[in-house]
Parts: sequence; structure tokens; C-alpha cells
Amino acid sequence: MAVPPSHGGPPRPGPRVDPDPGAGDDPGPGEGLGAWDGPEPDGRRGAGEEEERLARAALTRLVEPGDETVGRWLRRMGPVALRRALSGQGAPPPGASRERLAGCALRAAGLDPAADLVGAAGRGVRFLCPGDLEWPGQLDDLGDARPVGLWVRGRASLRMWALASVAVVGARACSEYGAHVAATLAAGLVERGWVVVSGAAHGVDGAAHRGALAAGGATIAVLASGVDVPYPRGHTELIERIAEQGLVVAELSPGAHPTRSRFVLRNRVIAALTRGTVVVEAQYRSGSLVTARRAQELGRFTMGVPGPVTSGLSAGVHELLRGEAVVVTDADEVAELVGGIGELAPERRGPLVERDLLDPVTARVLEALSAQGGNDLREVAREAGSGCDETLSRLYELLALGFVERRGDRWELVPPARRNGGARRGGPPNRGNRVKGLRR
Repeated sequence: MAVPPSHGGPPRPGPRVDPDPGAGDDPGPGEGLGAWDGPEPDGRRGAGEEEERLARAALTRLVEPGDETVGRWLRRMGPVALRRALSGQGAPPPGASRERLAGCALRAAGLDPAADLVGAAGRGVRFLCPGDLEWPGQLDDLGDARPVGLWVRGRASLRMWALASVAVVGARACSEYGAHVAATLAAGLVERGWVVVSGAAHGVDGAAHRGALAAGGATIAVLASGVDVPYPRGHTELIERIAEQGLVVAELSPGAHPTRSRFVLRNRVIAALTRGTVVVEAQYRSGSLVTARRAQELGRFTMGVPGPVTSGLSAGVHELLRGEAVVVTDADEVAELVGGIGELAPERRGPLVERDLLDPVTARVLEALSAQGGNDLREVAREAGSGCDETLSRLYELLALGFVERRGDRWELVPPARRNGGARRGGPPNRGNRVKGLRR
């Protein structure tokens, strides 16, 4: 089964695990989709680590999210030296242009990461760094595009919730069908112990969050702004509810506002954080397709919900499904794909009718009867390919079940309207004698 959401304290570190979201059993509290690279279990941080934390908090104001050049500098120089270099207090990073350094110098004016951290803590916001006990190791799969750090609102453990999470994304201007599917899918996932992750945007994102909240489940909103800047403004109440019942996450420092590029870069975090991404309605240029394709690149499951072929809102999803994405139609199918061994969706088949429960010989005798009029016993036996005695025995079974009636020496089919009405000539209602439950 999926790992249930936990509201407890920070998890204990576990062994290094290769990122393979589709293999074997579900990860336990000490396992994840990515490698564990954290500090000692007691979580104590020395002076050097606190300086690094301050430097990373400063970098969330100095640089844009997902900048792989900055990621390479960070890997080679470390956060403290990089902060100094970009603030004009040290030698510039290798290859840094004058324009970039000038822009960072403007942002560095009045920079006070210590005040940012204190102010954030006062508003119930914490700052996570790679190596923290709560840091989701699967984000390390992003390589140099990994977040410098994450600002988080909410009481739950981000690392634990991310272990069993699924992204549900899609069009902002979605149809009623898309909103219904997203909400129903999210509610079904949380009822099965999964955490729903999305971007809090209009349309599919908002419907997914609302579906999860309405089902009393866990949901994470990944914003393209600061965690204290709800966007879109119309979702202010929704984002506040998510912060109370779930988690709100952002790479940008508090007070930061969204831009078009930040929305696109935010999508890589959604893709990396979760085991799989489901796209519900998307046009060809939809940002949700960016999330899905990034999930594919990271080796995560990519799924799509089909829609009308005449709808432009489903065109992007259908194009995705022509590639490596998998068709899903409900939460059971999503859980079967991203879950552990044995989490299978129920078998799909049409409605069961009375004829389905007849044994083969009896069904063959029933099919041998003509609907045009009475049938002689020998004619029925010949058409059914069985002996007269066997055929007669089966005809009496069908008589008891209400499928046929006898008129002298001939047998006739009972019209479905009469048969379903429940009353037989000369006897009590026939419902108790139906084929349902009959076993031979």
C-alpha cells in the first residue's frame, strides 16, 4: 500500500536509494525516490551549516529558480562563496557576465537573509536546504537545476508526504468535464493514501486541490511566487486552506511575485517531487505538458486523461498519449501504476446480465430457440447439438428461471418485458428464481 501521510516529526535518515518509482515495494520512512544526503540523526547544525543556510536563503533572492549555470557555480563554489561572489564581495564566478553581476548587485542591495528567516518563522514559514532531514531527496534528480532551497508553510513533513505523492495538472481554462475529472481523481487518490500535488492555478490545479481538501486528504501547492504571496489572487482562500490542511511550497523568497518564466520553472519541481504526473486537459502549448515531459525525463510515470477528440483542450493530452504517457481514467488506475506490488485496479467489464450466468449447454439451448414462434423439442435439440433428454432437462431449467414457457408440445421464449416484470402465469413473482447466484 502507499505510504500514508504523516503529520509527525522529521523522519529519520535512511540508506541511499536509487530513484526508481516503479520498482518493488513502497518506500518506508527511511527510503525515498532519491538519495539520502542529510546530516546526522540528531539534526544539529554547526556554525558553518548556519552560515550556509543564510547564504542559500540569500541566493533565493539573488538568482532565478532552475538556473543550471548557478547550479554549477553552487556545486563548485558552495553557497557561502557564491553569495559573496554574486554580491560583489568576492571574485566573480567563472564565466559570469557583467550584465548578470550588475543585476545581482542590484538585488543584493539591502539583502538581509537573517531577517528573512526570522520574519518567515514568525509567519509559520520554514526554510529547507539540501541535507536537512525534511528535504525530499528526489529533488536531487534535477542535478544542477535542483532548488537552492525551499520555503514551506504547513505542519506536515514535506519529505514524508512527497514519498507517496502524485501530481494532477492541466489547463487553466478547463471545461466542466476537466474540473470534474480533476476533483474526482484527486479525491479518489487521497482516499487511497496518496498526496495530491499541483500548482494552485485556475482550472485543473484548483479543482484538484479542492477535491483533495473536500475528501479530507493531503495536498501540496507548489507556487511560482513567495509562499506569502497567493497567486492567482482569486485563490487566496484556497491557498490559505492548503496551508492549514496541507503544505504550500515555493523556491522564491517571501514577498516574491510570479512571472511567466517562473511558472515554467516551477513545473520541474512538481515533476521531480512526485512519483507520477497526471495531465487532465491541456492544449498544445500548455504548461502542464512541460511538467509531464519533465517527469518523463526524470523517469517518473506520466499519465493522461483522454477527452473528446473534437476538443482543443484535450489535444495536448492526446499528443502526449501518443508518446510514452499512459491512459488513466480514475484513481484506481493511477494507484495501480505508481503504487506498490498488488495495488491493482478492479477488472473493467460491462454490466452482468442473466444470460452470463447460464452454463454453456443451457445457454446453447436458449440460443437454439427461435423468437418467431413455438419450437419443437427435436428442432431445439438439433440446433443446440445435444440429445433430446439433455435438451428437455435444460428447457425445464430455463422455464424455472423465467426465460421460456411451454405451450403443449412446443416451447416459446418469454419476451424480455414480461420476464423482467417479475410475475409468471399461475405462480408468485419470479424474482427469487432468477439466474443470479446460480452455480452448476
